[in-house]
Amino acid sequence: MNNTSNSKGAFARRLKQPGLISAPGVFDMISARIADSMGFDVLYMTGYGVVASHLGLPDAGLASYTEMVGRVRQIAQGSITPLVADGDTGYGGLLNVDFTVRGYEAAGAQAIQIEDQEYPKKCGHTPGRRVVAIEDAARRIKVAADARSSKDFLIVARTDARTSLGLDEALRRGEAFLKAGADLLFIESPESEAEMERIGRTFGVPLVANMVEGGRTPILSRSELERLGFKLAIFPASGFLAMGAALRSIYGEIRNNGSTKHWDGELYDFHDFSRLMGFERVWAFEREHVES
Repeated sequence: MNNTSNSKGAFARRLKQPGLISAPGVFDMISARIADSMGFDVLYMTGYGVVASHLGLPDAGLASYTEMVGRVRQIAQGSITPLVADGDTGYGGLLNVDFTVRGYEAAGAQAIQIEDQEYPKKCGHTPGRRVVAIEDAARRIKVAADARSSKDFLIVARTDARTSLGLDEALRRGEAFLKAGADLLFIESPESEAEMERIGRTFGVPLVANMVEGGRTPILSRSELERLGFKLAIFPASGFLAMGAALRSIYGEIRNNGSTKHWDGELYDFHDFSRLMGFERVWAFEREHVES
């Protein structure tokens, strides 16, 4: 049973409670259904994972607002756990940011992440990212904050300035984002525990730690993240990296041996998976309406 439910404001209420919130990255309805059944407080819709699973393309601004808001709606309506959703740069100019925030809120997300990269954006742990001027970035956040219909819909303001402009500039942008109306700050890609500690000392608001296995930021434990002052730890890549390894393993078994009979990896029980996907309702419906 989940610790919370996808009722309006559930994520905002959880933020006020003690303890780190660890959110798994979800990117399709299989990952969302599995995570939703496990008692997490929050799910995080990863842009990288959605673009990869939906289009088979890199997270480089290639997915449209329409494609992304469709995934937000699908995941939010198909789960009971509050959803924080990646909104990239807002998919264009300031009017697009306004439209995106309204659309994500109406689709059922409880928070949207907006970043300060140039459009089109790139994944935050890959090279070549460039950010807009600080004034333009803060204006995005102000538009986002003004666009929502409820203060319970939260704005996660992310800056990618650390990699190209340094940590001082990233912290300066964080302050500007707070003045513009951000609820959570996401200083992307700090490169050491010392940098993460400095981020935690600088701000007295909920902070996001992006735990990407193989990325630029060190992976820390729950207690370490709490000690450094972080409130929300997202794990956007964990699911699809684990899934990719599992698929490669079992597909390799099929390719090399022509069968899975002797494969020693772990498989989800087929009947349990069918129940997870909702087949029990199908079976009950057929008993009531189809079978004679």
